[in-house]
Amino acid sequence: MQNKDIGSLARQLRQGEFVSAPGIFELISARIADRMGFSALYMTGYGTVASYLGLPDAGLASFTDMLDRVSRICAATQTPVIADADTGYGGLLNVAHTVRGYEQAGAAAIQIEDQVFPKKCGHTPDRPVIPLADMVAKIEVAVSARRSDDFLIVARTDARTNYGLDEALRRGRAFAAAGADVLFIEAPESIEEMRTIGQNFDKPLLANIVEGGKTPILTLAELKEIGYGMAIFPATGFLAVGEALSAVYRHIREQGSSKGVTTPLYEFSAFNELMGFPAVWEFERRWADRERVDQGRD
Repeated sequence: MQNKDIGSLARQLRQGEFVSAPGIFELISARIADRMGFSALYMTGYGTVASYLGLPDAGLASFTDMLDRVSRICAATQTPVIADADTGYGGLLNVAHTVRGYEQAGAAAIQIEDQVFPKKCGHTPDRPVIPLADMVAKIEVAVSARRSDDFLIVARTDARTNYGLDEALRRGRAFAAAGADVLFIEAPESIEEMRTIGQNFDKPLLANIVEGGKTPILTLAELKEIGYGMAIFPATGFLAVGEALSAVYRHIREQGSSKGVTTPLYEFSAFNELMGFPAVWEFERRWADRERVDQGRD
Protein backbone atom coordinates (compact mmCIF):
# COMPACT_ATOMS: atom_id res chain seq x y z
CA MET A 1 0.00 0.00 0.00
CA GLN A 2 1.36 3.43 -0.93
CA ASN A 3 2.05 6.04 1.74
CA LYS A 4 -0.94 8.28 2.30
CA ASP A 5 -0.73 12.05 2.10
CA ILE A 6 -1.34 12.90 5.77
CA GLY A 7 -0.98 16.62 5.12
CA SER A 8 -3.78 16.80 2.54
CA LEU A 9 -6.44 17.33 5.22
CA ALA A 10 -4.55 20.26 6.73
CA ARG A 11 -4.06 21.84 3.30
CA GLN A 12 -7.73 21.55 2.39
CA LEU A 13 -8.88 23.18 5.61
CA ARG A 14 -6.31 25.97 5.32
CA GLN A 15 -7.51 26.62 1.78
CA GLY A 16 -11.10 26.90 2.97
CA GLU A 17 -12.35 23.67 1.38
CA PHE A 18 -15.26 22.02 3.19
CA VAL A 19 -14.58 18.52 4.50
CA SER A 20 -17.30 15.92 5.08
CA ALA A 21 -16.03 12.89 7.00
CA PRO A 22 -18.10 9.72 7.46
CA GLY A 23 -17.86 7.82 10.71
CA ILE A 24 -15.86 4.60 10.59
CA PHE A 25 -15.77 2.22 13.52
CA GLU A 26 -13.89 -0.95 12.48
CA LEU A 27 -11.99 -2.27 9.49
CA ILE A 28 -14.90 -3.14 7.19
CA SER A 29 -16.44 0.32 7.45
CA ALA A 30 -12.96 1.83 7.05
CA ARG A 31 -12.23 -0.14 3.88
CA ILE A 32 -15.59 0.71 2.33
CA ALA A 33 -15.35 4.44 3.10
CA ASP A 34 -11.72 4.57 1.99
CA ARG A 35 -12.75 3.75 -1.59
CA MET A 36 -15.28 6.53 -1.92
CA GLY A 37 -13.13 9.59 -2.41
CA PHE A 38 -13.71 11.36 0.91
CA SER A 39 -11.24 14.01 2.03
CA ALA A 40 -11.13 12.43 5.50
CA LEU A 41 -12.56 9.62 7.60
CA TYR A 42 -13.66 10.05 11.20
CA MET A 43 -12.82 7.27 13.65
CA THR A 44 -15.76 7.60 16.01
CA GLY A 45 -15.16 6.84 19.66
CA TYR A 46 -18.74 5.71 20.21
CA GLY A 47 -18.69 3.28 17.31
CA THR A 48 -15.16 2.05 17.93
CA VAL A 49 -15.82 1.28 21.60
CA ALA A 50 -19.12 -0.38 20.70
CA SER A 51 -17.65 -2.56 17.93
CA TYR A 52 -14.38 -3.40 19.70
CA LEU A 53 -15.51 -3.81 23.31
CA GLY A 54 -19.31 -4.05 23.06
CA LEU A 55 -19.56 -1.31 25.67
CA PRO A 56 -21.00 2.22 25.85
CA ASP A 57 -18.87 5.26 25.08
CA ALA A 58 -18.43 6.15 28.75
CA GLY A 59 -14.69 6.33 29.30
CA LEU A 60 -14.27 2.56 29.43
CA ALA A 61 -11.80 2.20 26.55
CA SER A 62 -8.13 2.69 27.39
CA PHE A 63 -5.42 4.46 25.42
CA THR A 64 -4.06 1.04 24.45
CA ASP A 65 -7.48 -0.06 23.17
CA MET A 66 -7.90 3.02 21.03
CA LEU A 67 -4.32 3.20 19.76
CA ASP A 68 -4.68 -0.36 18.50
CA ARG A 69 -7.79 0.65 16.54
CA VAL A 70 -6.15 3.83 15.20
CA SER A 71 -3.10 1.88 14.06
CA ARG A 72 -5.08 -0.82 12.30
CA ILE A 73 -7.47 1.59 10.59
CA CYS A 74 -4.70 3.90 9.40
CA ALA A 75 -2.68 0.96 8.08
CA ALA A 76 -5.66 -0.28 6.06
CA THR A 77 -6.66 3.04 4.48
CA GLN A 78 -5.29 5.76 2.21
CA THR A 79 -7.70 8.51 3.29
CA PRO A 80 -6.60 10.83 6.14
CA VAL A 81 -8.13 9.73 9.45
CA ILE A 82 -9.40 12.04 12.20
CA ALA A 83 -9.18 9.98 15.40
CA ASP A 84 -11.16 10.48 18.61
CA ALA A 85 -8.91 10.49 21.70
CA ASP A 86 -11.54 11.35 24.32
CA THR A 87 -9.92 13.40 27.13
CA GLY A 88 -6.36 12.41 26.24
CA TYR A 89 -6.45 9.45 28.65
CA GLY A 90 -5.18 11.27 31.71
CA GLY A 91 -3.09 14.29 32.66
CA LEU A 92 -0.69 16.39 30.63
CA LEU A 93 1.95 13.67 30.32
CA ASN A 94 -0.76 11.29 29.07
CA VAL A 95 -1.92 13.85 26.52
CA ALA A 96 1.62 14.20 25.13
CA HIS A 97 1.95 10.41 24.96
CA THR A 98 -1.43 10.09 23.24
CA VAL A 99 -0.62 12.74 20.63
CA ARG A 100 2.69 11.11 19.78
CA GLY A 101 1.07 7.67 19.63
CA TYR A 102 -1.77 8.73 17.33
CA GLU A 103 0.57 10.66 15.05
CA GLN A 104 3.00 7.75 14.86
CA ALA A 105 0.08 5.43 14.09
CA GLY A 106 -0.70 7.45 10.97
CA ALA A 107 -3.66 9.62 11.96
CA ALA A 108 -4.02 13.03 10.31
CA ALA A 109 -5.80 14.65 13.26
CA ILE A 110 -6.54 13.96 16.91
CA GLN A 111 -9.67 15.07 18.77
CA ILE A 112 -9.36 15.93 22.47
CA GLU A 113 -12.25 17.11 24.65
CA ASP A 114 -12.72 18.94 27.95
CA GLN A 115 -15.06 16.53 29.73
CA VAL A 116 -14.39 15.30 33.24
CA PHE A 117 -13.11 11.71 33.16
CA PRO A 118 -14.82 9.30 32.66
CA LYS A 119 -16.24 10.99 29.59
CA LYS A 120 -19.58 10.31 27.91
CA CYS A 121 -20.98 10.46 24.40
CA GLY A 122 -21.50 14.09 23.45
CA HIS A 123 -25.22 13.77 22.75
CA THR A 124 -26.08 12.27 26.14
CA PRO A 125 -26.97 14.24 29.29
CA ASP A 126 -24.88 15.33 32.30
CA ARG A 127 -21.38 15.94 30.92
CA PRO A 128 -19.38 18.10 33.34
CA VAL A 129 -16.19 19.71 32.02
CA ILE A 130 -12.80 20.32 33.58
CA PRO A 131 -11.60 23.86 34.46
CA LEU A 132 -10.80 25.92 31.39
CA ALA A 133 -7.15 26.41 32.40
CA ASP A 134 -6.68 22.64 32.57
CA MET A 135 -8.04 22.13 29.06
CA VAL A 136 -5.97 25.00 27.68
CA ALA A 137 -2.89 23.31 29.11
CA LYS A 138 -3.88 20.05 27.41
CA ILE A 139 -4.13 21.82 24.06
CA GLU A 140 -0.79 23.56 24.53
CA VAL A 141 0.84 20.25 25.41
CA ALA A 142 -0.79 18.59 22.38
CA VAL A 143 0.51 21.30 20.06
CA SER A 144 3.99 21.02 21.55
CA ALA A 145 4.05 17.21 21.41
CA ARG A 146 3.20 16.76 17.73
CA ARG A 147 6.00 16.32 15.25
CA SER A 148 4.32 18.02 12.29
CA ASP A 149 2.10 21.08 12.04
CA ASP A 150 0.07 19.10 9.51
CA PHE A 151 -1.06 16.78 12.31
CA LEU A 152 -4.16 18.67 13.38
CA ILE A 153 -5.37 19.25 16.93
CA VAL A 154 -9.18 19.21 17.10
CA ALA A 155 -10.27 20.78 20.41
CA ARG A 156 -13.77 19.94 21.60
CA THR A 157 -15.80 21.51 24.37
CA ASP A 158 -18.88 19.87 25.86
CA ALA A 159 -19.77 22.96 27.91
CA ARG A 160 -22.93 23.83 25.95
CA THR A 161 -25.16 21.18 27.54
CA ASN A 162 -24.46 21.86 31.23
CA TYR A 163 -23.19 25.45 31.20
CA GLY A 164 -24.75 27.20 28.21
CA LEU A 165 -23.62 28.49 24.84
CA ASP A 166 -21.73 31.53 26.20
CA GLU A 167 -19.42 29.30 28.22
CA ALA A 168 -18.89 27.05 25.20
CA LEU A 169 -17.94 30.10 23.11
CA ARG A 170 -15.57 31.35 25.81
CA ARG A 171 -13.84 28.00 25.83
CA GLY A 172 -13.65 27.89 22.05
CA ARG A 173 -11.89 31.23 21.99
CA ALA A 174 -9.40 30.04 24.62
CA PHE A 175 -8.79 26.83 22.67
CA ALA A 176 -8.06 28.84 19.53
CA ALA A 177 -5.60 31.03 21.41
CA ALA A 178 -3.90 27.91 22.78
CA GLY A 179 -3.17 26.71 19.23
CA ALA A 180 -5.98 24.33 18.33
CA ASP A 181 -6.33 23.90 14.57
CA VAL A 182 -10.02 22.96 14.50
CA LEU A 183 -12.71 23.97 17.00
CA PHE A 184 -15.48 21.57 17.95
CA ILE A 185 -18.33 23.15 19.94
CA GLU A 186 -20.31 20.05 20.78
CA ALA A 187 -24.10 19.71 20.77
CA PRO A 188 -25.55 23.11 19.79
CA GLU A 189 -29.31 22.72 19.88
CA SER A 190 -30.59 24.96 17.08
CA ILE A 191 -29.60 26.50 13.77
CA GLU A 192 -29.46 29.86 15.56
CA GLU A 193 -26.89 28.52 18.01
CA MET A 194 -24.85 27.06 15.16
CA ARG A 195 -24.98 30.38 13.34
CA THR A 196 -23.77 32.17 16.48
CA ILE A 197 -20.87 29.74 16.73
CA GLY A 198 -19.98 30.39 13.11
CA GLN A 199 -19.93 34.14 13.69
CA ASN A 200 -17.50 33.91 16.60
CA PHE A 201 -14.50 32.16 15.07
CA ASP A 202 -12.17 32.41 12.10
CA LYS A 203 -10.66 28.95 12.58
CA PRO A 204 -12.19 25.86 10.95
CA LEU A 205 -15.31 24.76 12.82
CA LEU A 206 -16.47 21.16 13.07
CA ALA A 207 -20.15 20.20 13.09
CA ASN A 208 -21.04 16.87 14.69
CA ILE A 209 -24.06 15.51 12.84
CA VAL A 210 -25.74 12.73 14.82
CA GLU A 211 -29.06 11.32 13.67
CA GLY A 212 -31.32 11.45 16.72
CA GLY A 213 -28.88 13.75 18.56
CA LYS A 214 -29.20 17.30 19.84
CA THR A 215 -27.85 19.18 16.81
CA PRO A 216 -29.97 19.94 13.70
CA ILE A 217 -29.06 18.00 10.59
CA LEU A 218 -28.19 20.54 7.90
CA THR A 219 -27.19 20.34 4.27
CA LEU A 220 -23.68 21.01 3.03
CA ALA A 221 -24.76 24.39 1.70
CA GLU A 222 -26.36 25.35 5.01
CA LEU A 223 -23.29 24.36 7.02
CA LYS A 224 -21.00 26.36 4.78
CA GLU A 225 -23.31 29.37 4.82
CA ILE A 226 -23.34 29.59 8.62
CA GLY A 227 -19.58 29.29 8.93
CA TYR A 228 -18.60 25.65 9.34
CA GLY A 229 -15.62 24.10 7.55
CA MET A 230 -16.07 20.45 8.42
CA ALA A 231 -18.82 17.97 9.27
CA ILE A 232 -18.47 14.53 10.78
CA PHE A 233 -21.16 11.84 10.67
CA PRO A 234 -20.01 9.48 13.44
CA ALA A 235 -23.19 7.46 13.94
CA THR A 236 -24.68 7.21 10.45
CA GLY A 237 -22.68 4.15 9.44
CA PHE A 238 -23.14 2.04 12.54
CA LEU A 239 -26.83 2.98 12.78
CA ALA A 240 -27.26 1.77 9.19
CA VAL A 241 -25.37 -1.44 9.94
CA GLY A 242 -27.39 -2.03 13.10
CA GLU A 243 -30.68 -1.68 11.25
CA ALA A 244 -29.57 -3.89 8.36
CA LEU A 245 -28.27 -6.64 10.66
CA SER A 246 -31.43 -6.54 12.74
CA ALA A 247 -33.57 -7.03 9.63
CA VAL A 248 -31.44 -9.85 8.22
CA TYR A 249 -31.08 -11.73 11.51
CA ARG A 250 -34.81 -11.34 12.19
CA HIS A 251 -35.58 -12.89 8.80
CA ILE A 252 -33.24 -15.84 9.47
CA ARG A 253 -34.72 -16.33 12.94
CA GLU A 254 -38.29 -16.28 11.63
CA GLN A 255 -37.73 -18.24 8.40
CA GLY A 256 -34.82 -20.47 9.35
CA SER A 257 -33.10 -19.43 6.11
CA SER A 258 -31.67 -16.41 4.35
CA LYS A 259 -33.76 -17.12 1.25
CA GLY A 260 -36.12 -14.26 0.60
CA VAL A 261 -34.09 -11.63 2.50
CA THR A 262 -35.07 -8.23 1.10
CA THR A 263 -32.29 -6.22 2.76
CA PRO A 264 -29.69 -5.24 0.12
CA LEU A 265 -26.57 -7.38 0.46
CA TYR A 266 -23.00 -6.64 -0.61
CA GLU A 267 -22.04 -8.98 -3.45
CA PHE A 268 -19.90 -11.80 -2.03
CA SER A 269 -17.37 -11.60 -4.86
CA ALA A 270 -17.07 -7.84 -4.40
CA PHE A 271 -16.63 -8.29 -0.65
CA ASN A 272 -13.81 -10.76 -1.31
CA GLU A 273 -12.13 -8.11 -3.43
CA LEU A 274 -12.73 -5.45 -0.75
CA MET A 275 -10.98 -7.56 1.87
CA GLY A 276 -7.97 -8.29 -0.37
CA PHE A 277 -8.50 -11.89 -1.37
CA PRO A 278 -7.24 -11.38 -4.98
CA ALA A 279 -3.78 -10.61 -3.59
CA VAL A 280 -3.92 -13.81 -1.52
CA TRP A 281 -4.91 -15.86 -4.54
CA GLU A 282 -2.17 -14.29 -6.66
CA PHE A 283 0.37 -15.07 -3.95
CA GLU A 284 -0.78 -18.66 -3.83
CA ARG A 285 -0.53 -19.02 -7.62
CA ARG A 286 2.95 -17.50 -7.62
CA TRP A 287 4.31 -19.78 -4.93
CA ALA A 288 2.26 -22.93 -5.59
CA ASP A 289 5.16 -24.88 -7.11
CA ARG A 290 7.48 -23.94 -4.26
CA GLU A 291 4.92 -25.01 -1.69
CA ARG A 292 4.49 -28.41 -3.37
CA VAL A 293 8.27 -28.92 -3.36
CA ASP A 294 8.47 -28.06 0.33
CA GLN A 295 5.60 -30.40 1.16
CA GLY A 296 7.30 -33.19 -0.78
CA ARG A 297 10.44 -32.79 1.33
CA ASP A 298 8.40 -33.36 4.45
